[in-house]
Amino acid sequence: MNRILLPLYILVLLLVPLVSGNTVVADQLSSEVVKELQDELQKLQAQVAELQENSALQSRDGRARFADVAVFPKAVAWMLRHNEFPKKDYVKQARRALKLGAQRASELAANTAPWETQTGTTIRGYFSTVDSSAQPFALTLPESVNPRSGTRWPLHVKLHGRANDMNEVNFISRHEGRALPKEQTWIQLDVYGRGNNAYRWAGETDVFEAIADVRRRFRIDDNRVTLHGFSMGGAGAWHLGLHHPARWSSVGPGAGFIDFYKYQKQTELRPPWQHETLGIYDAIDYSLNAANVPICTYGGENDAQLVASTAVVAAAKALDVDIKLLIGPGMGHRFHPDSFRQFMAFHKEKSQAGRRRNLGRREIRFTTRSLRYNACDWLTIHETEHVYVPSTVEAHINDDNNVEVSTVNVAMLSLARDVGTHAIIDGDTLPCYDAAEGLLPNVYFEKTSDGWTVLDYATSKLVPENHDLNKRHGLQGPIDDAFMDAFVCVTGSEEPSDETHADWAAWTRRRFEHEFDKWMRAMVRIVKDTEVSQELIAQNNLILFGDPSSNSVLRKILPQLPIQWTDDEITVGGQSFATATHGLSMIYPNPLNPRRYVVINSGHTFHESDFKASNSWLFPRLGDIAVQKFSRTSGGSYAEEIVWAANFNAHWALSDAE
Repeated sequence: MNRILLPLYILVLLLVPLVSGNTVVADQLSSEVVKELQDELQKLQAQVAELQENSALQSRDGRARFADVAVFPKAVAWMLRHNEFPKKDYVKQARRALKLGAQRASELAANTAPWETQTGTTIRGYFSTVDSSAQPFALTLPESVNPRSGTRWPLHVKLHGRANDMNEVNFISRHEGRALPKEQTWIQLDVYGRGNNAYRWAGETDVFEAIADVRRRFRIDDNRVTLHGFSMGGAGAWHLGLHHPARWSSVGPGAGFIDFYKYQKQTELRPPWQHETLGIYDAIDYSLNAANVPICTYGGENDAQLVASTAVVAAAKALDVDIKLLIGPGMGHRFHPDSFRQFMAFHKEKSQAGRRRNLGRREIRFTTRSLRYNACDWLTIHETEHVYVPSTVEAHINDDNNVEVSTVNVAMLSLARDVGTHAIIDGDTLPCYDAAEGLLPNVYFEKTSDGWTVLDYATSKLVPENHDLNKRHGLQGPIDDAFMDAFVCVTGSEEPSDETHADWAAWTRRRFEHEFDKWMRAMVRIVKDTEVSQELIAQNNLILFGDPSSNSVLRKILPQLPIQWTDDEITVGGQSFATATHGLSMIYPNPLNPRRYVVINSGHTFHESDFKASNSWLFPRLGDIAVQKFSRTSGGSYAEEIVWAANFNAHWALSDAE
């Protein structure tokens, strides 16, 4: 978080009560209570704004302390903004949050931060790279933690279950001031994860940003990081544990869900562009990755979600991979006390042993269906032959100190240089340790029509440039992937060619603003096309709204996109659609900065009804590119029908069939 963004963020906080729809809040709360909360919030916001003039807060530690204060006014502002008072005691919780925030602001103004090393649980905060918002997490410290000592502490990352009534204020209430549990000797991070999204999209980014923030504050032993959760937290543990298997000393999913079709009892396949992208998140498709991390899963004997545990255990066993399964006798959707003791004992044992890493990991068995999840310790998949189908690598270091590798659907991979003298990939023997003049930590291997080849030093240095514009990690789609990293929405400042199309595009943007604000707990950043700077292009995915006539950025890049767009029609995939009744949404490498995305006329492609229904519905609806027929409803919104959609291939191109 840099110094420029902090004033902008505070300005937003100061404006929130003025645009929060207070008449709606007043329908549920008395006007006196509403005014009381707003008045106290404005006082706290003024305190926080004054803190920015404190030069001591511009250091790394200072910014962390500032975030620890900023999460309190943000929490109450969003509570008022979205009328989130489901129970009477939420008013009391809001008052406490305001009081705690004011206390911390006063302490920080005096250049003190007594909460930093407080034993037990305290609320902390960080500023997200995704949208500059202040996001909370809870941190539990055992006794005698000193961030300046040489001691490295084990870390437990705990993911909460779904709680429809939980917002930031309630999260604060659940954790702030909680006593240290008996016999806890580790630091524990309780993730907020932007609410209830099963740690997907920005919710996933939140987990890793919170972990990174804890690492900046305390000396964490990276070999002893435990991930666990129950219910939605169990689904999150399956997801993050199997997609990032080399990060953890052990993983503990309790209950949860691991696929879409069976969990939602769906018998009809989704359209191809949606069905393909389900593989991004269906954790059962990643069961092989349990070979790389110890897993202990739990389910109650009478819990319908026990099937998540038994299904992954069975899928892993079919691949000769063992997962420890605990079943709570007679239990429904909760832990049995004896099972919980066994569960925690397993993770304590694995934490003490530490995760295998580098040359201590002699074998890797890894699979993925998305280059978003492409790495396991000393092995990384950089390119695939086909998208959204399994890419699998099995590798082991043999007794001759060579690494033997077999691949399926892999076009480019890299190995840590010191894992073997030679790499034997699908039968081709190539240098590894001495490759690329022995100057690079990772050695790149590329599949050609004649087999595998090793890249020399000069070619290896060019790999990150991706001059061939192939799908890579963080540049692989679909549309929703753009919102896992820093993004800015860009609106047009000129006259549109079609007013109806312009109105639909504006409505699409407003829907995204509302849904991201409510369900991902942050305001969307918006600039005009005339305000797009080189710095903005370098640091953000650009989300463009409008048409080439109204949005000058879209007009500038249009010749380099795989579409044609005139005043009257849009042509894509060999078909043309009238702009008066059809809108195009797509994601593509930004021609102005091919390391970042550009998105046209779309936010998240799942919507409010999906957030409300179940986290398993939070999967992409439009793939990489889609055309929707729109029609205005009597209420002023739009009805949309997908009339054409596709996913780009591994080279960001449409296949001949499309």
